[in-house]
Amino acid sequence: MLSLPYGDDEFCEQAKRKIMEACDDYDANIFFLTGGTQTNATVIDSLLYQYEGVIAVDTGHINVHEAGAIEFTEHKIITIPNKGGKMEAAALNKYLNDFMHDGNKAHGVYPGLVYITFPTEFGTLYSADELDEIYGICRRFDIPLYVDGARLGYGLAADGNDITLPYLAHHCDVFYIGGTKIGALCGEAVVFTHNNANRHFFSIQKQHGAVMAKGRLLGIQFDT
Repeated sequence: MLSLPYGDDEFCEQAKRKIMEACDDYDANIFFLTGGTQTNATVIDSLLYQYEGVIAVDTGHINVHEAGAIEFTEHKIITIPNKGGKMEAAALNKYLNDFMHDGNKAHGVYPGLVYITFPTEFGTLYSADELDEIYGICRRFDIPLYVDGARLGYGLAADGNDITLPYLAHHCDVFYIGGTKIGALCGEAVVFTHNNANRHFFSIQKQHGAVMAKGRLLGIQFDT
C-alpha cells in the first residue's frame, strides 16, 4: 500500500481524527513534528511578529533547557518570576497591565504570546481554575496562550489533577501532546484549538526543518 508523503497519509489523518475526538474539538488544526525543542521553536515563531517576544516564567523549559532555541529565531523570552515552577495569574496580569500602560512601550519588546508547561519544570501541576484564570487574562489582552505538553500524559494521569484533555483544548489557543518523552519512538502532536493556525504553518514548519518526508512514521505513533 502506498502512502502520501509529508503528513498527508492515512495514518496521520486517522490520528488527527482521534485527537479531535479525544479533545472534543473538531475545529482543531493538527500538525505532527518530531521533538519538543523543534516544536516549541516552530510554533512560537509561527505565532509572533518579528518585534514580539514570548512571556514565560524564569524556570520555563524554553528559558532554561532549550539552548537558546527561541532566541535563535530572534524572539526574546520575557521572563516573570515563578512560584513552584508555575506562572501566577496575578504576576502575568501585572506585567501585561504595566506594559500596556507604559508610555514607552513602543521601545520595548511587545509581548505576543504566553507560554506555560503542563506539568511544569518542577513537576507541579496547574489546577483547572489556575489555567482558566491565566487564559482569561490572555483573552483580555488578546494574546494567545501556548501550553507545552511534552510531558502532558504524565500530568493528565497524575493524582490530584483536575484538567482533562477537552478542558485543556478549550482553555488555550495551542498546545501539543508529547509523544517522545512519554514512551513514543518520536513525535509531538501540535493542536491549534480553534482553526487558528497560521495559514502558512506548513511552510514555517518546513523552514524550520520540521517536516518529515515519511510523515506516516509520526502519524503511526498517535494512531496506535
